[in-house]
Amino acid sequence: MPVFFVCAGLLGLLAAALTVNVGIMRGRKKINLGDGGDPEMIAAIRAHANLIEFAPLCLLLIYMASDFYGFWTTAALSALFLLARVLHAGGMLGVIPQGRFLGATGTTLVLSVTSIMLVITGFNLRQY
Repeated sequence: MPVFFVCAGLLGLLAAALTVNVGIMRGRKKINLGDGGDPEMIAAIRAHANLIEFAPLCLLLIYMASDFYGFWTTAALSALFLLARVLHAGGMLGVIPQGRFLGATGTTLVLSVTSIMLVITGFNLRQY
């Protein structure tokens, strides 16, 4: 479980860094609200927003699955999700070639696999 918490914390720091990036870019480009139609601003906003859209759900699902699938599965899912989100953000910001594709693919994989694991777990649980 410690790997999950480290990855969750690092994702929080990534969210903070992407927030600061948007703020700095707003100041530099003098865009107070919205994206101003600027492609670089749009990419920065979407890099941040996409993380915020996926991180809570994926982290919650991984955390729920950790009760049933143990340390190594939780650690692998957490690390893969962190890597995927870093790749995606880097790709959106033009820092990592193919990062957006690889990150989106990794995120979708983690979301799908973890969801399937929980569905299987749900069918195997007994209520008394």
